[in-house]
Amino acid sequence: MDIKINLERLKSDIEELAQIGQDPRGGISRPSFSKSDLEAREWLKEKICQAGLCFRQDGAGNMFGRLGGEGRAVLVGSHIDTVINGGKFDGSAGVLAGLECLRRINEEKLRLAKPLELVSFTDEEGNLVGDFLGSRAFAGLLNREELERGITSFGRPLQEILAGTEFTLESILRAKEERPEVEAFLELHIEQGAVLENESIPIGIVEKIAGKNYRWCSFVGKPDHSGTTPLELRHDAFLATADFALKGTQLVATRHYGSMITIGRVTVQPGSFSVVPGQVDFSLDFRSASSEILEVLEKELLALAEDIASTRGLSFFSRVVDKTEPVKIPPRITEILQEECRKLGYPFLMMTSGAGHDAQIVSLIADSGMIFIPCLDGISHSPQEMIDWGDLEKGANLLLRALIRLAS
Repeated sequence: MDIKINLERLKSDIEELAQIGQDPRGGISRPSFSKSDLEAREWLKEKICQAGLCFRQDGAGNMFGRLGGEGRAVLVGSHIDTVINGGKFDGSAGVLAGLECLRRINEEKLRLAKPLELVSFTDEEGNLVGDFLGSRAFAGLLNREELERGITSFGRPLQEILAGTEFTLESILRAKEERPEVEAFLELHIEQGAVLENESIPIGIVEKIAGKNYRWCSFVGKPDHSGTTPLELRHDAFLATADFALKGTQLVATRHYGSMITIGRVTVQPGSFSVVPGQVDFSLDFRSASSEILEVLEKELLALAEDIASTRGLSFFSRVVDKTEPVKIPPRITEILQEECRKLGYPFLMMTSGAGHDAQIVSLIADSGMIFIPCLDGISHSPQEMIDWGDLEKGANLLLRALIRLAS
């Protein structure tokens, strides 16, 4: 059967959801369990029920819509939470494309061997306690201490934010017990990079997802007067940070090409015009598609930081904020996606995802796959986030056919 998604209906859903959580700066702000997120959840629940799917919600706030009866389910979805002042396609396109696929299968009264289940995972964006709270709860990868001690990106404890909701630390930890048996999981997502657009290719089939190591680091020296302390006697924490940023980037670029390093946030203390910086706190994000290289990067970068600190008469401190392991997508998933692309006549590119996704977490309990579609200029997490609707139509049609294959 030549079954296709209804693009106009999918567009309408995306535009409707984008009205919830409008940020005055032009984007969308829907952090999980915020007022706008709770409104979006009610909207999605109504859409799931209107589509004739069986709705449920687990203790972590992950939302599901099931089509079919008992057995190992084929899951499809992503997330509807956003970064602050983000865009309307990251996450939402995957959830709503999945909804449209199940809606079309239900409308055509296709009888499949396995049930299908839409899922929208809680807090993929990490506004609460680390990334992927919902999918980690689903996979059973959370612990009580992490949740009890966790401070959210808003500077408030997680328990304080949960106080205004129906969820608790206990319910989040129990989410794994409510998990259905899972056959496979598929996620459609914008690329968040410019490769597909530059190559004029509408579909990316992800074969690897890079692992990441997030750390919070500090160089600690001595705050001295900027007018009276000779340069050779200073213990300048900012110069150490700048030195590390340059040498660390050179190390990754020359020894581990294809891996990534980013220092995205820097705080200088005491932060005065007339005082040599005595302490600099900074974020360190390094990534690789290889577990072995990720381990080597950790050793080499931390050794480099210690060496710089010793040379400049400073101390270096570092703690892990979050870690995820690289994932290789199973060939049975990538082969289905390739075969269906060829049948549909869609050009595709095999890709590694440098960004993390819920599929990376779910892959620890079931075979998972990802479909990328291009985004304009590679922009994401921004009000300027944009796609070509024709690319979304192709991606959703590929998703539809792959789901039917996996559930047959």
